[in-house]
Amino acid sequence: MAIERTLAIIKPDAVGRGLTGEILSRIHAAKFHIIAIKTRRLTKKEAEGFYAVHRERPFFQELTEFMSTSKAVVIVLESENAIAKWRDTMGATDPAKAASGTIRKELGASIQHNCTHGSDAAETAAFEIGYFFSGSELI
Repeated sequence: MAIERTLAIIKPDAVGRGLTGEILSRIHAAKFHIIAIKTRRLTKKEAEGFYAVHRERPFFQELTEFMSTSKAVVIVLESENAIAKWRDTMGATDPAKAASGTIRKELGASIQHNCTHGSDAAETAAFEIGYFFSGSELI
């Protein structure tokens, strides 16, 4: 398997509930390498740009408002098969449907307040990583 990078976000709901340390612990336990990490409070415009692919979806406004309410932690993770591995670690978007032992199952409160984000494909990961990190931050 190839070494990949993916973007992970610890969303404002998880940061606000004091779950950052627990989620970082799970990242380490899953044997990811953290390449870059920063805390950011997205503006509404930044959230809209990041989630532009969802602009026509009914949840777009609610999502971008939520993601700009308070601080989030953005992280570049690296490992073999990182994209699928992080998605497996997070669990399904809906915590009620997520597998036991996943972040969203154990820590998520709802579909929107599900603690984490992860890239869904290599192309998406490249865009998302570049949205938050410059090349010099990824060395």
